[in-house]
Amino acid sequence: MTEDGDDGSPGALDPVSRSAPHAVLTVEPSGLVAQLNDAARALLGASAGRALADAAPGWLADAHRALRDQPARSGRAGTATAGGPIGDRVFEARAVPRHGAQGGPVPTDWWLADVTERARLAEELAAERRRMAFLAEESGWFLGSLNLERCMEAAVRLAARHLADAALVIAVPSGHTHPVAYCGPDGNPVHEERAIDPAEVPGLAEAMHGLPIPRWIDPSDVPGWVARPEPGAGGAIAVIGLPGQGVPAGVLLLRRRGRAGFSEGEETVVRLFARQAGAAMAAARLYGEQASITETLMRDLLPPPAQHLPGIELAARYRPSGDAERVGGDFYDVYPAESGGESLVVLGDVAGKGLEAAVLTGKIRTTLRALLPLAADHRRVLELVNAALLHDGGTRFATLVLASVRREDRQVRVRLTSAGHAPPLIVRTGGPIEEAATGGSLIGVLDEIVSTTAEVTLRPGDTCLMFTDGITEAFGGPLGDEMFGEERLYAGLAGCGGMLPEALVERVHMLAAEWVRGNRHDDMAIIAISAPRQGGT
Repeated sequence: MTEDGDDGSPGALDPVSRSAPHAVLTVEPSGLVAQLNDAARALLGASAGRALADAAPGWLADAHRALRDQPARSGRAGTATAGGPIGDRVFEARAVPRHGAQGGPVPTDWWLADVTERARLAEELAAERRRMAFLAEESGWFLGSLNLERCMEAAVRLAARHLADAALVIAVPSGHTHPVAYCGPDGNPVHEERAIDPAEVPGLAEAMHGLPIPRWIDPSDVPGWVARPEPGAGGAIAVIGLPGQGVPAGVLLLRRRGRAGFSEGEETVVRLFARQAGAAMAAARLYGEQASITETLMRDLLPPPAQHLPGIELAARYRPSGDAERVGGDFYDVYPAESGGESLVVLGDVAGKGLEAAVLTGKIRTTLRALLPLAADHRRVLELVNAALLHDGGTRFATLVLASVRREDRQVRVRLTSAGHAPPLIVRTGGPIEEAATGGSLIGVLDEIVSTTAEVTLRPGDTCLMFTDGITEAFGGPLGDEMFGEERLYAGLAGCGGMLPEALVERVHMLAAEWVRGNRHDDMAIIAISAPRQGGT
């Protein structure tokens, strides 16, 4: 067979193959190159008569050996495709077996097509899919947390995994220090607080304004806490601002060991990453600040723990209307006496529930605290609180019970004044349940209020029980539509004379909770004032 033969023999290239724009070469089953067209000679720089392993890239020789073995396994002429680089181009090779003797090995024409552009587009598409998957993963991490430290941890871990060899995030300062998070190739973030001078890192001051435009700097120009763990080890560091929600959130530093600069697609991803990370960090910081403010304000709205009163036993219990709520419209306060005078105990109920009621509760409690010097004059205190609510211009009203308490020998004297509130109950040792003879008008409704004060003497073991209407007006029962009511409360207190105030408060709360079960209910507050039993102090 001749290299340029066109006599139709099995080893000869036909005219179509010789003139094809693609490279075509005929290879014997033994791996010897029998024929090449002009395009194949130009591409491979080879000639007929050479072994394919010497004339063509290894990937093509491997494909031909696999094709040669295929008929032995399958009993039919083999077909195959393969692909790989030749020089700086990418080719796809397709095998076309020639016709030969029945069942015998035949030569194979390998057609090589230049698919460099297709491979480039495929790689760009794959890279774009990887970038989108990365950004989707990033969004999932950031949307799942409103904690600044966890947002910073997610940012450096993701950046070190997908964008660089190591990443460092510097958040805007909290006080005199900056929160810092770092993640290296090991994927383990570390956190610290650091006093930072922006001038010690080139571009840091500018990046703190939040512009997500990378600036590349030499690691030898930065301190060791930035270039960790190998200062001066080469590569480059990108300094990128993290824009927040209207205000900068911090700075991202990415370290690459190999080269400086991002490709166009990489820079797009870096900027999107910086914007998402910055927005998440800003939201987390805002949430943290609001949570801190809320916690501070909440401490003033929550009922205090029941304080010790000299010579008097006292217990209290509060339950807001919703299990997920901490404050509401019911409240109590205890103000111990100074210099042996009367202690003041206050129980109140603001119309409504939830945060709005709690805000008014806070105002009333603040007003009462300011009026403590007048605490002995119940009527005057109620008049001033009433005036404060009317002046506020709101539409909500409140009920109050004031109890001035003093130990006298073994007994406790209690002066009770109710303003629109259910009268307190006196639970006697060995006696019936009594209702204190006090009453009055609502607070925050009329310009003038009406009130009557009752004086009660508690003997050892007796208890004065004050409660809000969240107890008596709790709906529940078998069908969930029946009010608990005063009769059930009286029945539940029967025989409880002499009970410790903690136990009595717990019993009332338990009775109401069992009646309500899982139904919606109003705020509940209970407070019990008892004269100590024999030997009590």
